[in-house]
Amino acid sequence: MTARRVAATAAAVLGVAYLATLAPDVTFWDAGEFIASAHSLGIPHPPGTPLLVLLLHAWASIASHIVRYAAATNMVSAMSTAAAAGATAWLVMQLTREPMAALAGALCAGAMSSVWLNATETEVYAASLALAVLTLVAALRASEEGGVRWLGLTSYLIALAVPLHLSALVAGPAAIMLASDRIEGVDWWRGAVLAGVWILAVGAGRMSPVLAAYGAGMVVVGGSGMARRDGAWPGVRAVVTSLGAAALAWSALLVLRVRARHDPFIHQGNPSTWPALVDVVARHQYDVAPLWPRQAPVWIQLANLAEYADWQVALGLGPGVAPTVPRTMATIAFLLLAVYGAARMRREHPRAWRLWAVLFVCGSIGVAAYLNLKAGASFGWGVLPDSAPHEARDRDYFFVLGFWAWGVWAGYGAVSFMRRLGRRDIAGVALACLPLALNWRAVSRRAEPEASVPRTWATALLAATPSHGVLVAAGDNDTYPLWYAQEVLGVRRDVHVVTLPLLVTRWYRDELRRRDSVLMAPELDVVGLWSPAELGALVVRRALAAGRPVAVSANTDAATRGALGSVGWTANGLTFVAGGSVVAPLAFDATEAARLARMVEGAASGMRESTDPADDYFSSLMGCPRYVVQRVRQGPVASLDSLCNFR
Repeated sequence: MTARRVAATAAAVLGVAYLATLAPDVTFWDAGEFIASAHSLGIPHPPGTPLLVLLLHAWASIASHIVRYAAATNMVSAMSTAAAAGATAWLVMQLTREPMAALAGALCAGAMSSVWLNATETEVYAASLALAVLTLVAALRASEEGGVRWLGLTSYLIALAVPLHLSALVAGPAAIMLASDRIEGVDWWRGAVLAGVWILAVGAGRMSPVLAAYGAGMVVVGGSGMARRDGAWPGVRAVVTSLGAAALAWSALLVLRVRARHDPFIHQGNPSTWPALVDVVARHQYDVAPLWPRQAPVWIQLANLAEYADWQVALGLGPGVAPTVPRTMATIAFLLLAVYGAARMRREHPRAWRLWAVLFVCGSIGVAAYLNLKAGASFGWGVLPDSAPHEARDRDYFFVLGFWAWGVWAGYGAVSFMRRLGRRDIAGVALACLPLALNWRAVSRRAEPEASVPRTWATALLAATPSHGVLVAAGDNDTYPLWYAQEVLGVRRDVHVVTLPLLVTRWYRDELRRRDSVLMAPELDVVGLWSPAELGALVVRRALAAGRPVAVSANTDAATRGALGSVGWTANGLTFVAGGSVVAPLAFDATEAARLARMVEGAASGMRESTDPADDYFSSLMGCPRYVVQRVRQGPVASLDSLCNFR
């Protein structure tokens, strides 16, 4: 088989798998925001990802005439990941000249559960993976040719991570090593040029003039070395081409400023000025952890990585967070295959081994060291102290490039192992494809009722809000599906959604004032360190004073609801509507609850076990309208009162 046929086969097999398990609609977390941003050509949360938004918008403008808009944007992730697999097969084939091993490695890498889950929803990580692998492909071509054409393309792809997502820069060291690792020896000067572009890209992504200046200087040094060796013109071309390519890639950031002037429906950060653009790209809105002090002990961060690794190859044998014997045995088996494959690759194809070794280290231990994460959302409960800080969700998707390299080695090891047993290479490919079967049931997003829960939650939450009301949302998993429902589906645009955590940002308060002056007073320009609940209380008071109905999502706990105002609340199961008796602060509307219960009936049933509890949690909340009816007729059940945030 030729390299192109191997690549096409890998991409086709995984593309079919991803499309067969593709989410038919919106999913929880960031997907709703990205889909709404694509529809409105808006600006999602920092760093804004303008390249992804443009890509989604362009594709969905065509494909949405055939499938749902959300399904169309989900397909971009599927196609991006399939393309990454095809490019990986081509890359392994070029470095090893072993077509079946290349095919096995690409298929095993693409079947890793975190990779697969990214491929079936609208998220940035699938496109980032594709960019990372394409950067490696360009780096290989740059090492094979003496000119600067491929060097410039590699520089462009490295820099393109800034308007897409900085996670693609994790592959930067591997690309630099590959481009400088030429057959005739190490080309340190070409490596210096790309290393400078990589540092420059890190500096641009963090908006650090010092890092950017250091990176630009390194590009010049590398070009000067090439000029002394190859002549002045090749050195000058290398510097001009690399820096020009990087500048061209970063020009996509100007889309943020242009669109900000039009105030799109999704408009996070409002980068309408240069300082605001810097804040958005550099993610100044978030508290980015430094390398030191560690947010969790190193052993916890590495053990958390081990937990995520145990989810990768056989999630169907234990789809929950806790390990199971069959799943962990499969994990160990594929780790051993990867070790065997890495050892054989190092002996037979050392250049290929160096590439995947650098990518594996950078994508696993390197990411853990750089991001300095707290304990994962599911990690250490019952072992760590209750006061130990945890991430808002499990961050297994940050380690995808490490898992990708693991899959390549495991696939190579599977073919090598079967050869040692005297079997044909196709038996090794079949062994490498086992994760496709072992993960399928756990990662498929087509199963009901999970496939419908986010959309049903959003539309029902809007239906539970009075006409022209203000709906106070608790966070991302309330807000993003609501934005999707309003912008893409056109549902209940009369409702003004106010997201509590965003109220602490100046740009969001300005947006509320600009779009609905009733909600935000001018004096809030000078607020100090107020909590989101305190700012929310001001919004609630102003809305009620203006005669606007106010509802609060059932996802909001009783303490936060109390902090929003002692106005009395009426519960319908999905929202708490302001009004009623202050003496009896919580009343129940059984009639409205019965209507809502009928609306969410299909999505309020038990969910399958999963490593992500979001579907199960919101499905449980959608059982609260039926419980309101039961509570009014039969009395309270303490556990259900707590679940539905009544107390």
